[in-house]
Amino acid sequence: MDGQLIAFIGVAAGMVAMPGADFTVVVRNAVASRRAGVACAVGVAGGLLVHTALAVAGLAAALATVPVLYRTLQTAGGAYVLYLGVRSLHAALRPQPDPADPRNAAPHGVGRGLRQGFLTNVLNPKAPVLFLSLLPQFVPDGAAVLPRTLLLAGTVVLLALLWFPAVALLVDRLGRWLRRPRTARAVEGVSGGALTTLGAALLIRSTAH
Repeated sequence: MDGQLIAFIGVAAGMVAMPGADFTVVVRNAVASRRAGVACAVGVAGGLLVHTALAVAGLAAALATVPVLYRTLQTAGGAYVLYLGVRSLHAALRPQPDPADPRNAAPHGVGRGLRQGFLTNVLNPKAPVLFLSLLPQFVPDGAAVLPRTLLLAGTVVLLALLWFPAVALLVDRLGRWLRRPRTARAVEGVSGGALTTLGAALLIRSTAH
């Protein structure tokens, strides 16, 4: 039994499941519809795939060694998360149509959810640096680095593909309650507040260095 791999799975599962912008944007989309939520979850996993690929290739080291590049990505990511937060707050403040009415279904919800999930994750500058520092810790001495790192990276993406769609499906199961106009506004408000806070924090950090 590969003890290091088991330990990595535990650490990676904790990282993936940790509430943050990814979790919030998946919940927000899942409240709109199951398909949008699952698409957003797949988008998040796609962003993680990009980060893990960068870490495997060693390109993520540039983010750790070139402060300007890191701050640029941090600013872009913060601005995008803040934009999503402001949109959510705006949606929470305006009158809500009945989500159960098919005529009120948002067009292109799947594509929008996929895009939001991907961009929210891929614009997070901490992820590639974290993977770059974490993955080598679980490569045993004497092991082939590339195959082992690919295995670890694939494990992270697989965990994301299990966790985030599960979150979306759980939210959808609660959909009848969550999609009530008053509850939907509350979810939008909480999501908007969380995303706005996260985005503002990223922007403050990017300008403080």
